[in-house]
Amino acid sequence: MSNQDNILVLPQTNQLLSLYTIIRDKATSRSDFIFYSDRIIRLLVEEGLNQLPVTPRTVQTATGVNFDGVTFQGKICGVSIMRAGESMEQGLRDCCRSVRIGKILIQRDEETALPKLFYDKLPEDIADRYVFLLDPMLATGGSAAMAVEVLMSRNVPQERILFLNLVASPEGITLFNKKYPKVKIITGVVDQGLDDNKYISPGLGDFGDRYYCV
Repeated sequence: MSNQDNILVLPQTNQLLSLYTIIRDKATSRSDFIFYSDRIIRLLVEEGLNQLPVTPRTVQTATGVNFDGVTFQGKICGVSIMRAGESMEQGLRDCCRSVRIGKILIQRDEETALPKLFYDKLPEDIADRYVFLLDPMLATGGSAAMAVEVLMSRNVPQERILFLNLVASPEGITLFNKKYPKVKIITGVVDQGLDDNKYISPGLGDFGDRYYCV
């Protein structure tokens, strides 16, 4: 991988392992899959916020004493790669009040098997914001790369993009990181790799289907 400094994997604690054990289990009910996936998403968002720059700020406490703290520098927004990425929007809203959300729809072209952009709706001032790019799975990296191209076409610098996902493949990380070395990848776990069908293994199945379909 070309820039290890821009790849952050959540600490592999027993708590995190237990959460992934639940959502990987094909016998897990949809309600439990949503609940425990949401817990992981919250951890990813919190780590993303940890990466944002801050500036000093002094406030007065209720006891009349000054406290030297910090405040975030700049505004943020979320951009979900539809449809599965939309599952991560609430986790961002839970941490950031009134956060703006954009959407990008990328689907595989049946003739070429390559990702194709179908739709995007982004905040007008997105070039001035830090962008949390949301997609639960980083497999080949094709859709994520196209999403970054869309953001860059709106003058979003790579350095202001943080790509959050629950499960990543080594192949996807390598491809994506080589192409966009300044984009920070924040993932919950890096799996063994891609199988012959380009699915992440051991993975957890189709995240969007398990999250949204009964």
